[in-house]
Amino acid sequence: MAEQYVTGETLVGEIVTQYPEAVEILLSIGMHCLGCPASRAESLEDACAVHGIPAEQVIEAINARIAESK
Repeated sequence: MAEQYVTGETLVGEIVTQYPEAVEILLSIGMHCLGCPASRAESLEDACAVHGIPAEQVIEAINARIAESK
């Protein structure tokens, strides 16, 4: 099983800060408010729900991108 760097509970702000390689994925799915204080304190799962995007697909894509950059 691939390493799990982020989960649904990981805050968007943590992802942006710790894994800048994930920003491109978030922007590509319509999360353009990454610098907003409210979104930075939101879990990835909640952010996906607001945008109507399946969280598991986003989590898998982000973890794969992070693993590629390691």
